[in-house]
Order: sequence, then C-alpha cells, then structure tokens
Amino acid sequence: MPEAGPASFVAAGAPAIHGEAAGEGPPIVLCHGITATRRYVVHGSRALQRAGHRTIAYDARGHGDSDPAPAGRGYGYPELVGDLERVVAERVGEGPFVLAGHSMGAHTAVAYALRHPERLTGLVAIGPVYLGEVPPASLGYWDGLAAALEAGGVDGSVLRFTRERMLLHRRPEALADALREVPRSRPFESMDELERLRVPALVVASRDAADPGHPYEASVAYSERLPRARLISEREGDSPLAWQGGRLSRELSAFYREALSSSL
Repeated sequence: MPEAGPASFVAAGAPAIHGEAAGEGPPIVLCHGITATRRYVVHGSRALQRAGHRTIAYDARGHGDSDPAPAGRGYGYPELVGDLERVVAERVGEGPFVLAGHSMGAHTAVAYALRHPERLTGLVAIGPVYLGEVPPASLGYWDGLAAALEAGGVDGSVLRFTRERMLLHRRPEALADALREVPRSRPFESMDELERLRVPALVVASRDAADPGHPYEASVAYSERLPRARLISEREGDSPLAWQGGRLSRELSAFYREALSSSL
C-alpha cells in the first residue's frame, strides 16, 4: 500500500498557523528556526513516519505559509509559545508527545516545556543559542538582514540564506518584522530555570565552524542544566547532524524509545 503523504492543516485563531501532519503513532511536534519553515527541521525525511511516529510540523507566525502577527501583536516568544499551544491542542490533543525544535524552535520548545512539563514524553533542543541574556552585538546582524529583506526582497538577502529557502515565505515583510523582534525576546529569564525540567531531554550540538550562530558551547550549557539531558553531535569534520534529516530523524526515534522506557 503506498505511503500516505502529509495532510495540511490550519490551526484556528489569529494568526492562522499552517502546518502538516504525517504518519501514525506516537506524536512528535517539530518547531523550526528563524528564517526557516516547517520543511527545515528534518529536511523532508520520512524516517520518523516509517519508524511509527506521527509528525506534526508547522510554520511559525510570519514564516512560510502562516499569517503575520495581528495588528498590535508581535513575534516574541510568548506569542510563539501561544501558537505552539494552539497547534498542540488541535493536532495532539490531551496525550503526551515529544517536542523538538531547532534554534528559535528550540527556545520555543523549552519555553513550552517550562509551562507544560507534564505534557511531554521528551524534549529535544537542536542548536540552541539563548543563554539567559540577549547580547546587544548580535542584534545588528538580524537588523541588517531585516533591512536587506525590506530593501531588496528575497534577492537582497540571498547572500546569507539560500534563495530556495527564502522563497518559501509568503509574506517577506512579516519575516523582516520577525527578524527584528525574535532575537530581542527572552524565551525564559535564566538558564537556572532549566534545572527544574525533569523531562528526558536530548540536546543536538553542532561542531560546524562555518555556523558560528549555533555554537557548540551553547548546546553543552543546555545539556548541563537540563537534569535528564543527553548531548549528541556529529563527528569533527562531518556535515552538521542538524542538517542530516534522515540521521536526525533516527536519533529522534531512538530518543523517544529511550524516554518512554525511562518513564515506565
């Protein structure tokens, strides 16, 4: 029997959040990073569905197919977590699930876990960056990218991101707003808060010197603060694990089995 493709959904409310669900079995919710879309967590891999999981991935507000923030509301982590809560309520229901996110998505996932630790079978933080404060020096990079996007559209920003990736965004002007607001927002106040999260956790680090925006040391800090965390990464010189969709998916499936067995 042919494998069923992903089914699109729109989470009710404002803004409309577009996503897709695929597969059957224990759910894994996937949250992407800033400037990315739902396609860029496991990069199109179907390995999780083949391993017996239902995957739920969605575009954050202002990204991909999702609507921009309503007038008077923005792109901070409280809003991002609120959107995740809506997706979970509609697509997961009341049962437990694994929550995985990359970069901005990792911070959103941790913030959700701090609010709702009882909901999670496991938590996966891929390439986290935030360490309890917003470095002022980093904001110029994101402001510059937002300005380039506004001035030159997609073609004005392709030096930093691939054209294919940027063309997936339906509302580039909303993405520019997100680029300015997300880096200024705090998903939580202090790294000390992670120490009260007793949920099994997997932290995926990158050794890629060409990607200084996701330093290996930041992932180590998360793995040291989360009481039940395990740290994994690619070997030196290998392609970053975060960009290997099939291998990353297999790690997530193995982590689910590990997290489930530890809760029995």
